[in-house]
Amino acid sequence: WWLDPELTYGNAKPFVFTQGHSVCNRSFFPCFDTPAVKCTYSATVKAPAGIQVLMSATQSSYLEEEGVYQFYMEYPVPAYLVALVAGDLIHADIGPRSRVWAEPCLLPTAISKLSGIVERWLTAAESLYGPYIWGRYDIVFLPPSFPIVAMENPCLTFIISSILESDEFLIIDVIHEVAHSWFGNAVTNATWEEMWLSEGLATYAQRRITTETYGAAFTCLETAFRLDALHRQMKLLGEDNPVSKLQVKLEPGVNPSNLMNLFTYEKGYCFVYYLSQLCGDPRHFDSFLRAYIEKYKFTSVVAQDLLDSFLNFFPELKEQCVESKAGLEFERWLNATGPPLAEPDLSQGSSLTRPVETLFKLWTTEPLDSVAAASSADLTKWRTFQTVLFLDRLLDGSPLPHEVIKKLSECYSSQLDSMNAEIRIRWLQIVVRNDYYPDLYKVRRFLENQMSRMYTIPLYEDLCTGTLKSFALEIFYQTQNQLHPNLRKTIQQILSQGLNPLPAIDTTAVTTDTPAMVLEDKVSEATNGAISLRDVNVSA
Repeated sequence: WWLDPELTYGNAKPFVFTQGHSVCNRSFFPCFDTPAVKCTYSATVKAPAGIQVLMSATQSSYLEEEGVYQFYMEYPVPAYLVALVAGDLIHADIGPRSRVWAEPCLLPTAISKLSGIVERWLTAAESLYGPYIWGRYDIVFLPPSFPIVAMENPCLTFIISSILESDEFLIIDVIHEVAHSWFGNAVTNATWEEMWLSEGLATYAQRRITTETYGAAFTCLETAFRLDALHRQMKLLGEDNPVSKLQVKLEPGVNPSNLMNLFTYEKGYCFVYYLSQLCGDPRHFDSFLRAYIEKYKFTSVVAQDLLDSFLNFFPELKEQCVESKAGLEFERWLNATGPPLAEPDLSQGSSLTRPVETLFKLWTTEPLDSVAAASSADLTKWRTFQTVLFLDRLLDGSPLPHEVIKKLSECYSSQLDSMNAEIRIRWLQIVVRNDYYPDLYKVRRFLENQMSRMYTIPLYEDLCTGTLKSFALEIFYQTQNQLHPNLRKTIQQILSQGLNPLPAIDTTAVTTDTPAMVLEDKVSEATNGAISLRDVNVSA
């Protein structure tokens, strides 16, 4: 993805990055673009003076007089994990084997958020799953045009800069990518039809790491938030939708990235959690996963490899035929549509989730007692995941009675203004879905200052689903030039839904006073109906 300087934070130099997951690197270099094939690689990159080049490699060097970078990845990796980024990037060390790279204007924030704690996460992961095998664990923050939240490129995690303001989301996203160093990068799913082997295991490992470093209550809160999103997605897609299987059948011509959904992550996590519960003690399961990594590192596996290894590691479970337990058969876990067959016990998070449930009930019980509701909780003292869980449940219940949305705005709108973007976007979606005009100016202000998919697409989808499409068009006219062309095209497709075909505007003949927009033909894949991007906004 090539970015003009104005699409970066510093507006100083051009920027380029690659995103190989799932099957995009075939347009970067000739390769066997399948996770079943792994190899080492080397690269020579020539760049103009003042442009820093980084790759997902274990070794690098720079010949300044020639402007040439040399990279070498000494361990075999699948093609999708070869990654390159180049731009106005500087770095700072944040630990003995970690540094952050960012544009100069962002580096101080990145340092303040991550200094010292990445090593803590790596150490916790090593205590659970064995040595970190990639040498360095560096992080590069990318401009808001980066199309996903984060990507686990070995030695060099890519993360969207927009997430820096949301501390708890940043923590979870980085720890998830740390977990991929074992699950996904060292041991990889051999086929994209079993992506859960990377994502489900990485999500499980992520939550083991957060439990070790932040406690069980925080982990249960984050899990409750994600499982809420899973059930929301399931309700929208339908329980018999084939994409809800863990083993999805890829039809010819289908991009595997289309299968990136919460089932891959959360249903996969629930199956892995269920396996851990069969052991009786998660530490016994940790021991199994260490042995699994040691046996299969630098190779690609299928689900049967994992499950056979599990039963061989625990022969007493094999004797009990746990794989055939009625209603919880391994085969059913893999191939049944619908929700997980079992979900984790989240009672250890009740100290954090119960206040959310209480507040939601107060605001949605008739008749409304707004005084009692307003006085029952101080959102400024809540964790981010508590607030987004509360707002997501209000979103699920929208449209709300006018009296309720009016009182909600009076109580919380000004408080939420000062909170992070993950919170603000949810409140603004509530505003839009309830046609609450007094707060619409905040929607405009938010979209005028956002350039990332995850903070624009959900609002445009909601605006165009309801009665506010003209308002959405007006904002888009004013902001389109600050958006990456790919994002601009996606929003154009959203705006064109339900419209008669419009003639393309000759942008070369448009004056600066005339809004220029080309509405593309409808593309059915452009949006997923009522499924907002935030519901599938997951790290790779």
